[in-house]
Amino acid sequence: MTASPDLGTARLASPDLLRSVFRRHAAGVAVITAPGASGPVGFTATSLTSVSAEPPMLSFGVGTGASSWPAISGAEHVGVHLLGEHQQELAATFARSGADRFAAPTAWREGPEGVPVLDDVLAWLVCRVVARVPAGDHRIVLAEVVLGDPAGAGRPLLYHQGRFTALRD
Repeated sequence: MTASPDLGTARLASPDLLRSVFRRHAAGVAVITAPGASGPVGFTATSLTSVSAEPPMLSFGVGTGASSWPAISGAEHVGVHLLGEHQQELAATFARSGADRFAAPTAWREGPEGVPVLDDVLAWLVCRVVARVPAGDHRIVLAEVVLGDPAGAGRPLLYHQGRFTALRD
């Protein structure tokens, strides 16, 4: 037998309802990077999704009001980095508005296609942007994987209930 929803407490759709529901959804944590006119840009994303195996393609969302959006809106290539549980501070740095995200202690290098590649991540990809799809106050970026490295050590960092956390056995 399945539990029936309590329709007496159901709420109308709103940004707060969506946020409340997705706080209960555990998501992997990624950092998206791109070269920018004034230097590299990047942000923490939990909206990363595998889209297609043939060709290898992924998607992520980015707010059009985000400081990274001007660079992402014109970038031909982006970096996608899966963070490990040891990288909570890095995730927080890339999530914090106004932070100098690429200053020490962030370790990174310029990678293929000029994309900033972060050090010590679980995995990274360089992707060619193929589309930016309007979605409310965001854009869904579709990107084709060009190359990458899946060989980082460790376990994934998760985002749940408004905080970064680790898997439990």
